[in-house]
Amino acid sequence: MPTLHWIGKDKVINHHQDVPFRLLNHQYGALADGTQTAEPTGSGNQIIYGDNLEALKALLPQYEGRVKCIYIDPPYNTGNEGWVYNDNVNDPKIKKWLSQVVGKEGEDLSRHDKWLCMMYPRLKLLHKLLAEDGAIFISIDDTELYNLKSTCDEIMGGGNFITSIVWRKNYAPKSSAMHFSGDHEYLLVYAKNAALWRVNLMPRTDKQDKAYKNPDKDPRGLWRPNNLAARNYYSKGTYQIQTPSGRIIEGPPPGSYWRVSEEKFREMDEEGRIWWGKDGSNVPAPKIFLSEVKQGVTPQTFWSYEEVGHTQEAKREILSILDKAETVFSTPKPTRLIERVLQLATDKDSIVLDSFAGSGTTAHAVLKLNQQDGGNRKFILTEMEDYAEHITAERVKRVMQGYAGQAGTGGSFDYLTLGEPVFTESGELNEQAGRPGLRQYLYYAETKQPLLPETTDDNAAFLGQHDGAAYYFHYAPEEVTTLDHEFLSTIRTKAGQYIIYADNCLLTAEFMTQHGLIFKKIPRDISRF
Repeated sequence: MPTLHWIGKDKVINHHQDVPFRLLNHQYGALADGTQTAEPTGSGNQIIYGDNLEALKALLPQYEGRVKCIYIDPPYNTGNEGWVYNDNVNDPKIKKWLSQVVGKEGEDLSRHDKWLCMMYPRLKLLHKLLAEDGAIFISIDDTELYNLKSTCDEIMGGGNFITSIVWRKNYAPKSSAMHFSGDHEYLLVYAKNAALWRVNLMPRTDKQDKAYKNPDKDPRGLWRPNNLAARNYYSKGTYQIQTPSGRIIEGPPPGSYWRVSEEKFREMDEEGRIWWGKDGSNVPAPKIFLSEVKQGVTPQTFWSYEEVGHTQEAKREILSILDKAETVFSTPKPTRLIERVLQLATDKDSIVLDSFAGSGTTAHAVLKLNQQDGGNRKFILTEMEDYAEHITAERVKRVMQGYAGQAGTGGSFDYLTLGEPVFTESGELNEQAGRPGLRQYLYYAETKQPLLPETTDDNAAFLGQHDGAAYYFHYAPEEVTTLDHEFLSTIRTKAGQYIIYADNCLLTAEFMTQHGLIFKKIPRDISRF
């Protein structure tokens, strides 16, 4: 498979592994009645303020392989810097990051090189978070479409590419355009595993069902006629047909064939599945019964603004919620567009992630769809810009409560920020991270499983049990901890193997082997991910 190369790629291809793992600090919980709580809401809905690269890394212990649907609307890299959301990789935060990661070489990067350096590690982490039966939808325009496609092929596998959807976002041409009026964008769709991912069918519309009638009062109900003739369909389907009125039809039109064999045709006629017209002289038409067609419609890859909204609708929507003109983004997405994504790619209990949250449209769509179908979908948004609270979170609050005559959706969410890194720059455990966060990190590093709540069934160092092994983190910030017989006497869990982290070990190698004990030194033996 061809791969895309650019200046700085070698610096970022494995950078996701070097991103410091930071804990998430809970700031407040937001409830549908407008109140805020100091305690977490327990809703599973989160808005995280901070660098989305570090936020995605922080989500791994709890969410790796669990996110059913990811939607992102990253910068398009058009060079437009006049809006609240800088649609350009000259954003000061990105430039600072590039200087740290890529180094002096980053000064020579084109804007396309910079964009790819920014996107690559984020896509790597998003891929880790995606469930095996999940899919990612990425909004983009022509500026970076082909670079993005090549990069996603490399990270997610070309065989997991599903399609590119064309969204017609404008309903009128822009007279200010230099060459062509840009009326469309794309959504690239990739599955984590194309063999496992299944798209949901779209609901049938009244317009589609109106084609079904029942002029002969068939007891099987509504039906519509189908053409018996088709090109290149059934190579032996050229038999003669006599209608009930006695008319002889020598065969199908030139260059076409009957869809079914003569034997099958006679069988369908005996079952009353052929329509000959009211006078019995028409070219026969097989009946397609509404009761026998699948109850959904296969989604198409062209989405018009009539179906899913347009850019102006999205701008009006934001203004109706937030009442401030300066909150209008340059290329906002209408809620109906994201609703369509969720209808196709989620079930009622799915986790939905958006790591370029912007104005919070994805959370709005999740809450609205839950309201419509009684679902319990969860949203996780990350936003690195300073408007994360007064625009992103504020919009979600107002959607939950109701706005501009729209009924509130209900729901709640927790607002979090990035906290301390687990390790200091010198590689030591960061005591400021706190014991709960260090425990969570360590258990995930060992098992790739989220840490369950603490219990009193074992000693305070016990983390949990996984695949027959019990894990212990014998740690105290102000003292040296030791794995010895005294510590062993406090263990209550029965396991085939015991993996114990401590500062020192006084047990003999023979004793440890005999009793299935593995000592790991803090912080030397703690894995980084």
